[in-house]
Amino acid sequence: MPRKRLAVRLTAEERDVLEQFVAHGKKSARAINRARILLLLDEERSETDVTTILGVSRGTIYNVRKKYLQKADEHILDVLHEAPRSGRPIKIDTRVAAHVTMIACSDPPEEAGRWTLHMIADKLVQLEVIDSISHESVRRTLKKTN
Repeated sequence: MPRKRLAVRLTAEERDVLEQFVAHGKKSARAINRARILLLLDEERSETDVTTILGVSRGTIYNVRKKYLQKADEHILDVLHEAPRSGRPIKIDTRVAAHVTMIACSDPPEEAGRWTLHMIADKLVQLEVIDSISHESVRRTLKKTN
């Protein structure tokens, strides 16, 4: 026997806020879809209807419903926004990119006719700008600055 899904019951104020959110201004498509999911669930539409209308997965609907039901005293718009995503932190920031460009634009060492990617990478480590960097990362960084 399938479990009964907990219903989304929006207050009149929450409904008005969500309708205004969807109708006006520039927002992320994901946030607008979350608002629409809540509005459709409040209209007592089935998950199948919502997936068909919005083109989202059942998992998305589950996550939005779960976040709404756990919101406690949060404002309704706080439910729509994403939490920061995890991932590998950026290793080459603007400070490192600026050093790469400065080195590449400076005069090369006397024993070399020009800077190579390997020499720039070694110089960055020697200057303690960064712990380690590959010549490929130096190439990508220089390509972005052009």
